[in-house]
Amino acid sequence: MDEIVSLCKRRGFIFPGSEVYGGLAGTWDYGPLGAMLKRNVEASFWQTFVDSRTDMYGVDATIIMNPKVWEASGHVATFADPLIEDTVNNKRHRLDHLLEDAGVDVKGLSLEQMQEIVTEKKMKSLDGNPLGEARMFNMMFSTHVGPVADDKSIAYLRPETAQGIFTNYKNIVDTIYPDLPFGIAQVGKAFRNEISPRDFVFRSREFNQMEIEYFVDPKDWESIFEKWVADFHSWLEEMGLPKDHTHDLEVPDEDRAHYSKRTIDIEFDYPVGRKELMGIAYRTDFDLMNIQRESGKNMMYRPKDGSEPLVPHVIEPSIGTERLIMAIMCSAYTDDGERVVLKLPEVLAPYKFCVSPLLKNKPELVAKAQEVFAELKKKYSFVAWDDSGNIGKRYAKQDEIGTPKCVVIDFETLEDDTVTVRHRDDASQERVKISEL
Repeated sequence: MDEIVSLCKRRGFIFPGSEVYGGLAGTWDYGPLGAMLKRNVEASFWQTFVDSRTDMYGVDATIIMNPKVWEASGHVATFADPLIEDTVNNKRHRLDHLLEDAGVDVKGLSLEQMQEIVTEKKMKSLDGNPLGEARMFNMMFSTHVGPVADDKSIAYLRPETAQGIFTNYKNIVDTIYPDLPFGIAQVGKAFRNEISPRDFVFRSREFNQMEIEYFVDPKDWESIFEKWVADFHSWLEEMGLPKDHTHDLEVPDEDRAHYSKRTIDIEFDYPVGRKELMGIAYRTDFDLMNIQRESGKNMMYRPKDGSEPLVPHVIEPSIGTERLIMAIMCSAYTDDGERVVLKLPEVLAPYKFCVSPLLKNKPELVAKAQEVFAELKKKYSFVAWDDSGNIGKRYAKQDEIGTPKCVVIDFETLEDDTVTVRHRDDASQERVKISEL
């Protein structure tokens, strides 16, 4: 993991947030290559699950919403993690994380039971100090809307993108009138005031979610649920995740979210352990019925065949962009002792080609290379130019950032319009006509 984190910073993928001012825990900035990778991941999600389907619609809802949204959804009352403080320096820790690090299985444990274990084991904080009393901590960031900061102006940064979909369900039905089943998708920022962010970008305070709320007739939910699980496994393989590194966890009743009747977590074998990559939840009609009750607006869907109106049930696939990027980087990173290669799927690679003149002090080679670069960039957009150092160092750099093909213009190019194409994964080379690139 340390090698991957180092590569991410060294090559311009991911930087610590606000680093020049000492940083801010749980925040990360995406550099030039990371921004391209992130955009490619989210574009693949959108192409696969929205653009290529006839039953999916996209929205882009606001980050700050009416606070009644979070009261109705249960977030104000229940969106909390167990917190415990160091009694000496008052540092706050996630209690369940402390217990997990001590080898305790915390699944299904109540706050009181976790407190009992801390007391029995006489556990210490990470700094070796006594721990205080455990309590629950709501993770939503609060803010104020308007010129006066008082109880009436409190609002929240959204902790998930799902509610922006649910609050627009009726708008979609009224304006598009889609056939049931249908889905609404959103990609966007979410914010959680994590007590102890850790494991690189896996657990951070600001992140992106890729979410779908798929509205179904309740009698059909089981078969549709299984189809979504299979579809996401297929897509994760396309993202470069080895099949034997992903695992389905059937979440037991006591560990499921309050809105879920069934949840499968797809976990991934990260270098820091097997952890949740994404979840697929059967939310029943929990959210729409909450909205109907709290807003007084009718959430019924009237089938086009004239059958009985119903409040649809919902299946929710939800995945964090950052957790997926971390899994992709871990899967792609290869070090065979001779070279480091980031074997990204071509669809995700920040640059599709790197173009180089064999020698940068030969104007005729540079001019020809610039012609090739311009043509490739016109078609593929994401093309790198590199004329620094010798050709071996250029190859090594492009291997590290995952560029699938390096195109080198040499003296033979000036004679027959062929170039050397060097392939990233096996370092093989071939001569190719420029017109065939």
